[in-house]
Amino acid sequence: MKLDDIGLASLLLADARRHRALFGAEPNVSRLRLSLGMLSPRFAPVLLYRLAHACQRVHLSPLAKVFSLLNFMVFGIEIAVSCRIGPGLFFPHTQGTVIGAVSIGSNAVIYQGVTVGARDLDFTYDEAHRPVIGNDVMLGAGAKVLGGIRLGDGVTVAANAVLLMSVPDNAVAGGIPAKILKQRDEQA
Repeated sequence: MKLDDIGLASLLLADARRHRALFGAEPNVSRLRLSLGMLSPRFAPVLLYRLAHACQRVHLSPLAKVFSLLNFMVFGIEIAVSCRIGPGLFFPHTQGTVIGAVSIGSNAVIYQGVTVGARDLDFTYDEAHRPVIGNDVMLGAGAKVLGGIRLGDGVTVAANAVLLMSVPDNAVAGGIPAKILKQRDEQA
């Protein structure tokens, strides 16, 4: 199933399940507690992004920009409304995070101060100059992922790394400029 085929409610439910699973919350949570959990500073930015992206998809660009601006003003996170992000998105912290990727797969964990986007000024959002990120990726605090590169599934980018090259599945990249530090077994 393509990411664009997944509805807003399904994406939010998957995000909420991942959020609860990471914090070890009990599986049978009441609707009220689940709703209140959506206001947490770890989940509300995901909710605002999902609303902005949904509005952008149905050509309500002004409303999408309002949700995006609210996310920036309240949580200090900028996410391009055109960026497609799979279910299970998790932000342990948000301040100073800028996301301008083409797409990010399922179950991404993105820490504070991360920048994902073009290497140069790109006001047209040219997808050839922006990263494509796979599933189950973790971007450490302060990491920079720049340019028209691809990150495979299961990639970890170390804190404060400056990644300017594509990375294969199940690799750990770190350093300035980043290089592959470790290649993990797929079963690990």
